[in-house]
Amino acid sequence: MAGVAALVSACKSPVELGSAPDQTMTKAPGNGGTDSAVAGKAKSAPMISPASAASTAKAYRKDAATHLYGLNSTRIFKGQLPPQLYAIGVLELDIDRAGQVQRLHWMRPPRHAPEVVIEIERTVRAAAPYPVPARLGKVTYTDTWLWDKSGHFQLDTLTEGQL
Repeated sequence: MAGVAALVSACKSPVELGSAPDQTMTKAPGNGGTDSAVAGKAKSAPMISPASAASTAKAYRKDAATHLYGLNSTRIFKGQLPPQLYAIGVLELDIDRAGQVQRLHWMRPPRHAPEVVIEIERTVRAAAPYPVPARLGKVTYTDTWLWDKSGHFQLDTLTEGQL
């Protein structure tokens, strides 16, 4: 069994920054270098995403945020965020008819924290496929990432507020 695991891990190609990871261990920014798993999709078994009934980009944003929270439950900041956040970023996503990320566009990147930009992009790509925008065909939506110095985050769409 150990030989099979070694063989499988040896066959994986290296992950480039900005590409969708398979199952990548990364250093989570701001938490003292603790490893955190970034869940990825398996190449051998395509994931099927549920359909979203949203008829507007704003309604779809809530479905997408709920999807991201479900895949990153251990990374979500619980409760109200502190008054001073480590980073705030505004990211626009294009999602195609199959729920795949087509484009990421930073409307307001946290320039002082480039490691957060990388981690958010990695998290967003690893969460694909997103809920299929059945009524919209494809969708472009924007959400604000509220990042604590612990490496935990909330999305503005589902935030519990701030102290």
